[in-house]
Amino acid sequence: MTSTEIDLRSYGLPFSDAHDFAQMVLPLSGKLTLDINGSGEVLHPLRAAFIAPGLVHTQFSHEPNASLILDFDLAAVPAETAGLLAARPFAPVSAATAKLIDFMGLLQGQGAASASVLANWTPLLLESLTQQPLRPASRLQAALTQFEAAPGRPWNTGSMAQVACLSVSHLHRVFREELDTTPLAWLNAMRLRFVCRQLVESSLPIAQLATLAGYADQSALTHAMRRAMDTTPLAYRQQNQTKIR
Repeated sequence: MTSTEIDLRSYGLPFSDAHDFAQMVLPLSGKLTLDINGSGEVLHPLRAAFIAPGLVHTQFSHEPNASLILDFDLAAVPAETAGLLAARPFAPVSAATAKLIDFMGLLQGQGAASASVLANWTPLLLESLTQQPLRPASRLQAALTQFEAAPGRPWNTGSMAQVACLSVSHLHRVFREELDTTPLAWLNAMRLRFVCRQLVESSLPIAQLATLAGYADQSALTHAMRRAMDTTPLAYRQQNQTKIR
């Protein structure tokens, strides 16, 4: 694409996509789960996301939500800014950045923002996002990497705490502080992200994917997807493989 475009969207049932332009997801309200090339986060008005061209991403939400979606040509962005965006795809939103996002959200809610306003607003937004200070190093990052590398292992809070070198109670506290969730809720979401990615990117049988993701069998996986995402593995594969062809 050669122009910058913006849209106001909400998300419900999960779907995957990939495109040849860059995209910013800027939540205005509610929460949205977004997985980018295997790395997932919960977005909200204090956390935005950058999706680089060509990356498969999956998004869904179980609550009312609204986000500004900014599509732009990454080649038109200064190399330093592009590098900072790519280095931190999930970025904190400061109070000043939130006001920029809210301003454009109001304009877009009243009708399409003019091309001239968008052209001036976009560099300010990207500069503001890339100037946010980095969060302290995660106490969980090394452990999360091990969990994600072996979703099929019979993880529980005890084994997860052991890998993280924490007590079970401390593990729960750190998960709450850093990820706003519990260890088992994060584990279940990670396994579903793994399955969703494989359903789209591979042709492995669903029963095999269930085992690889740590489910007892295909029925257990189907039950988990119905409960969390209101869909089935087969329906998800048929819907999303069609979208990225």
